[in-house]
Amino acid sequence: MRFVLVHGGFHGAWCWERLVPELGKRGHAALAVDLPGHGKRVDEDATLAGYRDAVVEVIESGDVLVGHSMGGFVTSLAADATVDLVRHVVYLAAGLPVEGKPMQASGAGSLLGASAIIELTEDGRLQFRSAEAAIDFFFHDCSPQVAQWAYSMLTPQPLSVFAEPISIPRFWEAELPRSLILCRLDHAGGPETAVRETIARLGVDPLWIDTSHSPFLSQPARCAELSLEATNRPPIGPLRPR
Repeated sequence: MRFVLVHGGFHGAWCWERLVPELGKRGHAALAVDLPGHGKRVDEDATLAGYRDAVVEVIESGDVLVGHSMGGFVTSLAADATVDLVRHVVYLAAGLPVEGKPMQASGAGSLLGASAIIELTEDGRLQFRSAEAAIDFFFHDCSPQVAQWAYSMLTPQPLSVFAEPISIPRFWEAELPRSLILCRLDHAGGPETAVRETIARLGVDPLWIDTSHSPFLSQPARCAELSLEATNRPPIGPLRPR
């Protein structure tokens, strides 16, 4: 079984580098994707279509998609284009699109109003005002060395993608196997009401891990175990577009 790992906002494929070997120890391959505008592709334009295509072009039959945070929207888009290939979609502290709505109206807008810790750059990107704010938001349970390294790897998040509407009719119709992993110490998970709504709309009984928003960095072995467990956890209800 192969896992295709899709990062969230501000991040890149680098964030999975502690998880990939843990999946390998358990006999499973993993491929981490850099979305355009992020990681090694930071100089490329970021669009939802570009995000989707970056994942679609690497998907093979039987793959498990893992989307972290904003990556949940991206994996949903990619799965919509490859419903016959995807084995399972794991939402890792991730958002689920609302049909026809942009990310900012679908549970991914909590940062947009967080002016105390986030600022808008002149070229239309979001960035953290300080290392302390970013580490508290994403990496507060990581070792100081890992947290500082991860902070140094963050790049400003293109804002425009949050305003693009998302329509994924094939994804809703396919009712692909799916699961949700939530983080009990998450400072970036959004309002509790939004989390409950995501659980209900996915039709799942979530798995939980005692970490920050970044379990792949703070507890990679446990994150690998839960990712595997998630692929054997069937939904308990229907998938709801809205």
